[in-house]
Amino acid sequence: MHVDKKTQKYDRQLRLWHANGQTALETAKVCLINGTATGCEILKDLVLPGIGSFTVVDGKIVDGSDVGNTFFLVPDSIGKSRAEVVTEFLQELNEDVKGFHLPENPIALIENQPEYFLQFSIVITTNIPEKPLLKLADTLWNAKIPLVVVRTVGFIGYFRIALPEHTIVETHPENILDLRLDVPFLSLKQYVKTYNFDTLDSMDHGHIPYVVILLKYLEQWKQDHDGKLPSTSAERNEFKQLIQSGKRNADEENFDEALSSAWKACTATKVPRQVEEIFKDSSCENITAESSNFWIIVRAIREFVSNEGLLPLAGSVPDMKAYTSGYVAMQNIYRQKAKEDISIVRVHVHDILTSIGRSIDSISDDEIDSCCKHASFIQVLRYRSLQEEYITDPKKSDIGRWLRDSQESIVNYVLIRAMDRFYESHNRYPDAATFFLEDDAEEASEEARSEFSTLKTYVNILLGEWDITNYPEHLDNYIHEICRAGGSELANIASLLGGMVSQEVIKLITRQYIPINNTIVFDGVKSTSSSYIL
Repeated sequence: MHVDKKTQKYDRQLRLWHANGQTALETAKVCLINGTATGCEILKDLVLPGIGSFTVVDGKIVDGSDVGNTFFLVPDSIGKSRAEVVTEFLQELNEDVKGFHLPENPIALIENQPEYFLQFSIVITTNIPEKPLLKLADTLWNAKIPLVVVRTVGFIGYFRIALPEHTIVETHPENILDLRLDVPFLSLKQYVKTYNFDTLDSMDHGHIPYVVILLKYLEQWKQDHDGKLPSTSAERNEFKQLIQSGKRNADEENFDEALSSAWKACTATKVPRQVEEIFKDSSCENITAESSNFWIIVRAIREFVSNEGLLPLAGSVPDMKAYTSGYVAMQNIYRQKAKEDISIVRVHVHDILTSIGRSIDSISDDEIDSCCKHASFIQVLRYRSLQEEYITDPKKSDIGRWLRDSQESIVNYVLIRAMDRFYESHNRYPDAATFFLEDDAEEASEEARSEFSTLKTYVNILLGEWDITNYPEHLDNYIHEICRAGGSELANIASLLGGMVSQEVIKLITRQYIPINNTIVFDGVKSTSSSYIL
């Protein structure tokens, strides 16, 4: 069988996010603000799987410190535009990806031309101070473009996703099986009746699909129990004994499969709670011409449920001990029922599109099929904005509670926020280490203590704004570490954060798997990471 070069090249990742996910990657336009060590590592892990294009916005000229902590710079890069040089090196990783650079100060660009960033699918910032960051965040938030904020200094770092809404169809749960054992549809009931357990010989009896076994004995149970499913532990054990009674010999693996899956037959099929909440969402209730495809399809599925009582059938059948002919027949029954359900949903989608003045071709059949197949696992994430986190409604009580626990990583977040306040006043980051390069050790020590005291002042200002009155003593050790780091990045921490961030960016771009909500703080000293909603 001939396999095209692209499939060969991206074979591993295609198994993770399939062709539609790869297409989403290949059409994505990623912007990186500042080609720092961490920024380059993030882009590396996006260029290799084949994003469509990337643009590095960075006005810095490469110096020795950049070469020392960035794998994508060499001594010959010194004196050149950092944006240009890292773009050249990154583009060498994958000829399918287009790389661009803009050698301008990103802070000035955000201030004077924030609309520049509206052309991108996603924007990633590394080490941007607080004020320009908030302005950029507001611009992207209003345009519904994802922003990923990344900060690293020394052994610590954090990253944060900001986006009004992120909808996910393919969340990739471990199991999407929906066998409808408690409420079998007509064609499935008819198929079960083709098996006469009593007249089958031993070979055929040992190859009855376990789904058929469960349906037969569950029907028998329901006839003896007023149509009710086994609900208590005792009843479930009794039901399993009923299945066991039909087993002719110890070698019948199909009956063992039925026994191990008996809990599925005892579980009532219903619309999951999180899906019911999505059905009640105002975005599902109030469909307009501006509604996303996701919400239009979900509204159509809601109408399907109101008529049919259940979600569209997924149509998947697990592997099992059975004759090929019997297994294929059962597969076809489930698939045909799924197709019938999808066709009904499709009619609802087309009716909705017509009612809001949109073409019925504006939503593809593949999109409808996928949403129906994964209907039980759809997710909607709504993030807090940076405006809420920084100004309007910071999570004061949560931050105070987390800080009291010396094992929590939130202390690193507090220190980076304080470091930004330091930058606003001094136009540089705290850097005690440089003073020890001086000849006068006593003077150097005094200057280092001054850096510590100044940064601690900004920490206290932040804590005061958050109404945190009890100063955690363990904070001092972290303040010393920040001062010692001097705003620098470490190559190994940059590489690790780069991998973590790129993974979340791929989730956002492909709209597959569930991204973090909303902040991850990493502590390289403890080798721990923690998730917070800030």
